Amino acid sequence: MGKKVMTGLIAMVFVCSVLFFVTSCAKKQVNISEAVKPPVEEEVVVVVKEAPKEETVVEIIKEVPPELVRQVETFEASNIYFDFDKSNLKPEAQETLKKKAEFLRNNPSFALLIAGNCDNRGTEEYNLALGERRADSAKQYLIALGISGDRIKTISYGELRPADSANNEVAWALNRRDTFKLFQ
Repeated sequence: MGKKVMTGLIAMVFVCSVLFFVTSCAKKQVNISEAVKPPVEEEVVVVVKEAPKEETVVEIIKEVPPELVRQVETFEASNIYFDFDKSNLKPEAQETLKKKAEFLRNNPSFALLIAGNCDNRGTEEYNLALGERRADSAKQYLIALGISGDRIKTISYGELRPADSANNEVAWALNRRDTFKLFQ
């Protein structure tokens, strides 16, 4: 009888150990489908744009005064670029961010979404992390220039939103970037 009890206890310990390891070693889920959503205000314009990979992007922004339309377009069109596998800011990126900081200082009603992007080399998980580091580098530089961190959100698209889908050095260089979207 003692042998059966001992065998049963060993079996229970084994089953409990297996359950413990199976549940505690679950992989971390990386959710890339969530987007940072700007706060919704009463007076809004909904802009629908076609995005890569047949997705539709809806941006909600307040009506931009006509005198700022060109400045907003210029602001959003000027990306910053990174070297391969790097998230540190190049001198030309710092100059671009200084101009963006000046615009943000002069227009305190605007907030900013910085999206980090990568080329398609490396794993999807690695590229998402690298894209986040790139966006955070730009955010930290803007904070150092006096822009409140509360006005800046970051997101990483990793390799999911390439500027150029070709597989060559020129395309990869264009894809290693931060993009910028203003919202109110």
